Amino acid sequence: MNKFKYYFVLLLASIAIVSCNKDKDEPETVPLRDYKVQYAADNDSIVKYLKTHYIKEVTANFDITIEKIPAGGTQTSIMYQTDYPLQTRDVYNHDVNYKVYYLTLNKGVGQSPMNTDRIYASYVGSLLNGTVFDSSYGLGRNFELYMNSSQAVIDGWGEIFPQFKTGTPNAAGPDGTVTYKDFGAGVMFLPSGLGYYGGGADNIPSYSPLVFSFKLFDLQRLDHDGDGVLDINEDINKDGYLYDLRDTSRFPTPPATMKDDTDGDGIADFVDTDDDGDGFSTYYEVTKPKEQIGWVNGVFNGVSTYYPWDPVTDNPNTPNVDETEPRGIPRRPTGPLKTEGDTESINNPRSFLPEDYTAPVRLRIHLDKTYPYQKL
Repeated sequence: MNKFKYYFVLLLASIAIVSCNKDKDEPETVPLRDYKVQYAADNDSIVKYLKTHYIKEVTANFDITIEKIPAGGTQTSIMYQTDYPLQTRDVYNHDVNYKVYYLTLNKGVGQSPMNTDRIYASYVGSLLNGTVFDSSYGLGRNFELYMNSSQAVIDGWGEIFPQFKTGTPNAAGPDGTVTYKDFGAGVMFLPSGLGYYGGGADNIPSYSPLVFSFKLFDLQRLDHDGDGVLDINEDINKDGYLYDLRDTSRFPTPPATMKDDTDGDGIADFVDTDDDGDGFSTYYEVTKPKEQIGWVNGVFNGVSTYYPWDPVTDNPNTPNVDETEPRGIPRRPTGPLKTEGDTESINNPRSFLPEDYTAPVRLRIHLDKTYPYQKL
């Protein structure tokens, strides 16, 4: 009996030890800090950094060296130097109105990416204490800026890269490598709310403000809803930014300036397959009829299945093919009815006139809910 009690007590003790170890090994769930409170702390740290560090060197290739001003030093801080004036961009995210600081080392000469495009860029990332946590070592890599993409970068990149322009490619080297000149280059100083926030990453502590120096070489325009209209052409207010405001965790009360939503259904045009809400998909509305592709009555109507927003210039690398697209997405047709005297309908449409394709302020058919015709 005593022996039984001994083993029973030993079993209970073992269970207790295992239970304690299990509790100890399980990660403790810690609530995320309040975004507004954390931003205030991050902004103080960034401003202090900008006032206590200076630009030691910017090379001809726009590589930058930033160092801390030594005690008694007379160097002009990043905050107050004028060679590369400090700039800011106001950003709304997680119900916080961020002010993001950045430097323009070179604007670039090409195109600016949308915050939903794919870019080809190089970067060096560091903490405010100078620790470099990641780098592409001067080599370009592909990144997708759209924050809801599975391959997306941190939110801050999508806010700052559109402020710069791409470069010009040089002739490919013997190994096929392409380098660039006149590319955009800069430095961004990001609060943690536009970085990794409470999650951290690898050797980046949670709630760390970040510093990225970068070079923007090239870009690829994307069409996120696959409707035949590139994202850049779904930017209704032409500010260079698109946001999916259905993400209420990021955008609980967005300002009107963030909305690019033609039909007001709460779905931004760049992720809306029916931009004007007329019951006909954008893809359907901008698809060319077969009889309008190629040469028609001595006029070349382009090889694309879709009406582009702007004329596509002829590609000099394909001299035997004429890619010129002389017409854009048309407005609702204003020509004669198919059967005069009958009511205009999807079965009795008007014909397109030349000016329907070229009128500079025309309302294009995929944004006009009266055409083809509202479904009943």
